[in-house]
Amino acid sequence: MPKMDGLEALGLKRSGLELRRTPEIVLSTSKAEEDIFQTYDLGVNSFTCKPVHFQKLVEITKEIENYWVGTVALPPK
Repeated sequence: MPKMDGLEALGLKRSGLELRRTPEIVLSTSKAEEDIFQTYDLGVNSFTCKPVHFQKLVEITKEIENYWVGTVALPPK
């Protein structure tokens, strides 16, 4: 992103009352513990390392969708 990184954007989004309950799922190329801790400290609900192969990314995306759309009870809008 040209003006801020993902963690800055996440912090800004999480500070707003309207979007605070929106589930936040991070897909990152980073596997660094510091990035994982920092992201969870900002209130994310899930941190996933992006796989190298496209087909695996498709599989993970489907798993995420099934969980967050089909399984989890979310607060009403």
